[in-house]
Amino acid sequence: MKKKEIKKTCFDNELYLKLQSENINKRIKKFNNKLYLELGGKIFDDLHAARVLPGFDPNIKIKLLQKMKDKVEIVLCISANDIEKNRIRADLGLNYADEVLRLVDNMRELNLYISSFVITLFKGQSSAQKFAQRLEQRGEKVYFHHYTKGYPNDVETIVSDEGYGANPYIETTRPLVVVTAPGPSSGKLATCLSQLYHEYKRGVKAGYAKYETFPVWNLPLKHPVNIAYEAATADLNDVNQIDPFHFNAYGTLAINYNRDIAVFPILQNILHKITGKEVYKSPTDMGVNMLKDAITDDKLAQLSAKKEILRRYYRAECDYKKGQITFDNLERNKSLVSEVGVKDDIFKVIGVARQTAKDYGYPTVALELPDGQVVTGKSKKIITASGAVILNALRTLAGLGDDFDIITDDILLPIVSYRTNILKSHCTLLTVDDILVALSICSAKNEKAKKALACLPELHGCEAHATYILPSSEETTLKKLGINITCDPVFTSNNLFEY
Repeated sequence: MKKKEIKKTCFDNELYLKLQSENINKRIKKFNNKLYLELGGKIFDDLHAARVLPGFDPNIKIKLLQKMKDKVEIVLCISANDIEKNRIRADLGLNYADEVLRLVDNMRELNLYISSFVITLFKGQSSAQKFAQRLEQRGEKVYFHHYTKGYPNDVETIVSDEGYGANPYIETTRPLVVVTAPGPSSGKLATCLSQLYHEYKRGVKAGYAKYETFPVWNLPLKHPVNIAYEAATADLNDVNQIDPFHFNAYGTLAINYNRDIAVFPILQNILHKITGKEVYKSPTDMGVNMLKDAITDDKLAQLSAKKEILRRYYRAECDYKKGQITFDNLERNKSLVSEVGVKDDIFKVIGVARQTAKDYGYPTVALELPDGQVVTGKSKKIITASGAVILNALRTLAGLGDDFDIITDDILLPIVSYRTNILKSHCTLLTVDDILVALSICSAKNEKAKKALACLPELHGCEAHATYILPSSEETTLKKLGINITCDPVFTSNNLFEY
């Protein structure tokens, strides 16, 4: 086995924390020690950023809030519409209501102060009322905000007691109020502006700012890191653009995205009406984003971003095959792949998986180990290709060669029997989860199994490719292991339920 290589990185987390916190503190001081900061994107587990910028801490936002925790309080927003529709976060499989609860529990474990919840866009939905009651019975403060009368064009009504004034004032006590949500379109901006209206009525000249990771305003428009953001938000039809307001005001190029640019004239008018002055000259001015300054290797960042763009395209191909996205969405992803000129050979595993499947006639998964060696697994006998490749990878990392005794038949066969005779499952093959559970059981008495299981963390960040669409349960497990998996848009059977 080759000597393990140290993974290259292109991001300085400590520098980023320093610069980002300094600039947020400057913004707090600019607004008389009271700032409402709209926090977009993922608060925990920003795996997109970690893939695009190797070395990026996926929990950097939380660490920043911890760094400033003595002056921070957090307000969680959730749309009543999302509660009513049981909107799901695809990456976690949780509905938005449960994701709010998960976020709060995780943040409180880190001693962050969550002061209240806001149910936005409320029109009397019973499900939203039940969610509020659930929170209130646990001692939480819950506020209901309604649709803003007059929005978006009637600024006189918006900035009045009929508009933002119709919402209850959220009691806050700290200089930095972070307004966040489980996902987009949750009413974060409207909550911030409503609070600004109330603060000014109380004589507090508070301010508003925005904290999002992407797009990066001071990277070129066509930089792969910014294009990777477009690939990640293709379903929202987000498009990066040069900020015309910023260029007109300062004569310098800055990158923003179409929705922020389109809404800025309205937002600018609202802020002027609330404060009586010009607060920002461009949507870029609103943001606090020091990401570019912490990128230490631009070439690696560009290469990693191109890989992510290709991953997003393969995801779109599979989603389209499953009827989950439109053809236009698929074509959007395809055009971004063409735009950066990335090809399949950027991933060694794609060619290996396809060639192995062709040679042996079985669905195949190929996985590249940290040292560059590629192992494969095939769907045959009693194990899925994903289960086989994980087992082969762990065996290789542990230096066990072709030793097949790490999981014994007396452990495997009862699992097969359970699937066949008890669950009556149409899929009797052992999955990744089955293999890992069996390996864990064997590790109690088998030193080889114990040695193999100890290598599991080494799979984090590895690339893998399947010659078929993985069942969602196996794909989820591989992602939890930190494996970057892509799939060919091919079904292995005519069964509808398994996908």
